[in-house]
Amino acid sequence: MRTHRRKPRTMYAVATATATAAATAALLVPGALADEAAPAAAAPIGFGAGTTGGAGGPTVRVSDAAAFTAAVQSAGPRIVQVDGTIQLGGMTKVASDKTVVGVGGNGRITGGGGLNISEVSNVIVQNLTISGSDDDNVNVQYSTDVWLDHNTLTDASDGNLDIKRASDGITVSWNRFHGQDKNALLGHSDSNAGEDADALHVTYAFNWFDGTNQRNPRVRFGNPVHVLNNYYDDIGSYGVASTEDAGVLIEGNYFENTEDPFHLGEASSGPGTIEARDNHFQNSGTGQAGGSVADIPYGYSVQPAQSVKSTVTGGAGAGKL
Repeated sequence: MRTHRRKPRTMYAVATATATAAATAALLVPGALADEAAPAAAAPIGFGAGTTGGAGGPTVRVSDAAAFTAAVQSAGPRIVQVDGTIQLGGMTKVASDKTVVGVGGNGRITGGGGLNISEVSNVIVQNLTISGSDDDNVNVQYSTDVWLDHNTLTDASDGNLDIKRASDGITVSWNRFHGQDKNALLGHSDSNAGEDADALHVTYAFNWFDGTNQRNPRVRFGNPVHVLNNYYDDIGSYGVASTEDAGVLIEGNYFENTEDPFHLGEASSGPGTIEARDNHFQNSGTGQAGGSVADIPYGYSVQPAQSVKSTVTGGAGAGKL
């Protein structure tokens, strides 16, 4: 791996943190099972690196919608372990200082509802399969310090993962996205520069974009956005679009069977900028880059792109922690 370190800007000083720690107590709620400790996990890299979620709070294991909702909406830090399949009837708000993590590979959210991470901070969603929402599988808005890691996201009516409305400091890592047309939106509107022009800094690292047709991601305003060591497979329309003055660094990714890996502008949205470095193209186009992107304000390593396919397919998605 090659290691990069660039001078961080003050507002993005990033420190490595332990994202999920052993709980100090257990709390019972109706329908919940006490558990002694949450599973350990590596800390996030990139813009979400300061996220600790529910570390230091009690641990709750839940197996039905009522217990789940009570736990994720409670006050204070909490580690919420999802055991089995939970049917949510609508978008369910997640409060600040929460880790929502699947037990083994069995934690599932389905039934027409997704997770709404709105106007909060310090949230981890990890090791879950989230599918079939009537809206987004995961919506992030007006929120900071969020880590979405080792999830499998599929078959939402709108987007698999939408990040918007001044959200900032987010890492999206080791997720498998599949069965989706409009996949991962970053910035919802060309007219929202007032909120978004100094926000929407996101790291997408080691994700598997598995046949997702478009928006992988589609970026407005965020600069820089870092697309690092992801695997793109059978992308029908396009991989990454940089629009509305966004700046996206696309680095060390493996594109396979993807005619349009990345481009500037999209539909009626004006162009942003793209810097593309050390990507691998297998039966794919070579993409459209142009302009400059703001410096990445954290240290990181780049895996050689040729090895990314095997790394990501072996490690991305729920049940792969």
